[in-house]
Amino acid sequence: MSYQSIFHPELFKGQTFIVTGGGSGIGRCTAHELAALGARVALVGRKAEKVETVKAEILEDGGIASAQVCDIREEESVKATVAAILEEHGGLNGVVNNAGGQFPSPLTSINQKGWETVIRTNLTGGFLMAREVFMQGMNKSGGSIVNIVADMWGGMPGMGHSGAARAGMDNFTKTAALEWACAGVRVNAVAPGWIASSGMDTYPEGMQQTIKTLRGAVPLKRLGLEAEVSSAITFLLSEGAAFISGDTWRIDGAASQGNVAMFPLPDHKNSKPYDGFHRAVTPNVLKDLD
Repeated sequence: MSYQSIFHPELFKGQTFIVTGGGSGIGRCTAHELAALGARVALVGRKAEKVETVKAEILEDGGIASAQVCDIREEESVKATVAAILEEHGGLNGVVNNAGGQFPSPLTSINQKGWETVIRTNLTGGFLMAREVFMQGMNKSGGSIVNIVADMWGGMPGMGHSGAARAGMDNFTKTAALEWACAGVRVNAVAPGWIASSGMDTYPEGMQQTIKTLRGAVPLKRLGLEAEVSSAITFLLSEGAAFISGDTWRIDGAASQGNVAMFPLPDHKNSKPYDGFHRAVTPNVLKDLD
């Protein structure tokens, strides 16, 4: 088996991409798709075991990958990591700013440390990575950056720290797209909604019970798949998106549109998922659902 991408198999032949948070979830899936399309993929993550495992998967599938351990919240670590990747691969064509993390909590229960940790992970880290790839190479060679945000358009109750950080990243995307356009750099973002990914299994039991009901609030009446996010990221990185910059794409099955109280959602099974990821694994929390 190999990745069943909808794109041309040599789309990124000879090109190099960084994928932060490449050791799991959407980052892992995207790294596999890029590698299947001929790219050299530099996996970046905080835990060596995770990125090394995904590197081994890609090599086993016939792709090219390297692994770097980096805490994107630390400026000097980001600078050194980008420099090492450029030295190893000789250049850089794109970055998927995917690394992130948060914990469920009402605002009143988030202390300063928890708030600042999530902001640093989901906003500051993405800024540092984007700035460094620009300053260390893309300011001369051009390229494409895709930031991963979230469905935070109506606020993010229960995860206000993450919502604030993601909204900041959306605004950063627009600013960077304007400031860096003169160097031939495009900056976009994707905002996944509820995606069936391994991260769902990391939440506490109460949150997992909520996760099992989420598809009922999606007009397409299902959760998204990692490959459905990866394909959008891949297109934004490609030359087919050469005139798209400063935009954020919602990948949420229309869940962020309208008001279900005013327009109840009929149940159906008419939405057919696309899953080209040959190594995809259904989260445990969803395995008992039909």
